[in-house]
Amino acid sequence: MAEKEKNPIPSKIDEVNDFMKERVGLGVSFDVGHRKLIILKKQIEIYYTTGLADAEIVQRVISKLISINDDEKNTNKIPEIIENRLVHMQVNRKQNIDDCVDAFLSGLIVVFIDGCDFAFVVDTRSYPGRQPMEPDTEKVIRGPRDGYTENIIINTALTRRRIRDERLRLEMMQVGERSKSDICIAYIEDVADPNLVKLIKEELKEIEIDGIPMADKSVEEFLVKQGNKPFPLVRYTERPDISAIHLYEGHVIIIVDTSPSVIITPTTYFHHLQHAEEYRESPAPGSFIRWIRLIGIFVSLYLLPFWYLVTVHPELLPATIDFIGPNKGGGHIPLFLQILLADLGIEFLRLAAIHTPTPLSTAMGLIAAVLIGEIAINVGLFTPEVILYVAISAVGSFVTPSFELSVSNKITRIIFLFATAIFGVPGFVISITLMMLILVGTKSLNTPYMWPFIPFNLKGLIQVIYRTPTPLSKIRPGITNPQDKARMPNS
Repeated sequence: MAEKEKNPIPSKIDEVNDFMKERVGLGVSFDVGHRKLIILKKQIEIYYTTGLADAEIVQRVISKLISINDDEKNTNKIPEIIENRLVHMQVNRKQNIDDCVDAFLSGLIVVFIDGCDFAFVVDTRSYPGRQPMEPDTEKVIRGPRDGYTENIIINTALTRRRIRDERLRLEMMQVGERSKSDICIAYIEDVADPNLVKLIKEELKEIEIDGIPMADKSVEEFLVKQGNKPFPLVRYTERPDISAIHLYEGHVIIIVDTSPSVIITPTTYFHHLQHAEEYRESPAPGSFIRWIRLIGIFVSLYLLPFWYLVTVHPELLPATIDFIGPNKGGGHIPLFLQILLADLGIEFLRLAAIHTPTPLSTAMGLIAAVLIGEIAINVGLFTPEVILYVAISAVGSFVTPSFELSVSNKITRIIFLFATAIFGVPGFVISITLMMLILVGTKSLNTPYMWPFIPFNLKGLIQVIYRTPTPLSKIRPGITNPQDKARMPNS
């Protein structure tokens, strides 16, 4: 995105005031704060945004500036005197008024001095928001209970707390012509691939849009250009410990203000299959949990189309398991339509649960299970076996750690069902083969989506299948820096 020409700061304070009235609605917008002061016979103007700036710090700064009149008599170096009295950790000079506007609309205060072609910017941000708490979608039995919030300052602090490495970089930039949304790019300088960091920065700078109200999701769509592919190309997390682990592995974390989740890039298909709970247990139980989870994901994807295939083609079953199939009549509607309606019905219930108040969600579940399911079987709309296998597939979807991947698997499962219903065995085999080819051909920020399976990497594949003990994880099995021998935490 081409840099827009910026306006220099007017030397006359009245021109600054006129600019603010025209540009940001000074005197119209109630939350645009403005104070005029006379310091050593020099006119000073302070601008801030109420609600985003810490009122206590703003009052302290104004009090210190006013005290100059009592303590100082030298009027030759007013800018230097004022800068020394700005009691705060971060005080910067800005040379153009556009940057000053962006600053005080972000929660900082800006101090203009009559006759000066620069202004002082003091970081007094105090964004409203909740305190860190455990994310609902990534709970663990043992482990930290803090999670990211909608405040980018808190989120970067939670990350820095876990990585006290001087090579951790947290670079801030703004996206959105009108929203000026803050985005932080986090990476460890000597671990992350410099080309990856450069690529992400270039992609973010190329974003041309008024604003990103959907925060990280809007950024993702610009960053990876997913198109119509259903599989998630980035990983989201609300846990700072997960972010820290991926930073140690060489990933880049993108933190977007107003979002409680952060983007982990690049990611592969297998990153979406792991959960923090596996690493809060010892290696054997952790591996057992992982295998159960992998089986559940496999079942959620293939059970329904396979069961439908062997039901309509019972000759495919050996005699020992020929009992599989609807044994109590086929119902009054075709079996394929039964499966499709029941599968979509589960999705209806999930969406309803999201929009249902918590005290009513349990009652809604009972209504769905007892009334809808039981009555549908009794009147002959569904066979009991359809309800059984659809429920098993739904449980497998809930086992999937990544919500985005579970929805993608549901879409893929429906495609498998249609292909099997139309073309039979060839449709089932070809649809699965096409899905594998799509996965193999997919890349996330130039990273093969099926790594470490394709291209094959033995150490990486072992860590996918088996929960490796931490003392044995001394080599990063990453594709960004395979020669790095530093001690590596698990992901």
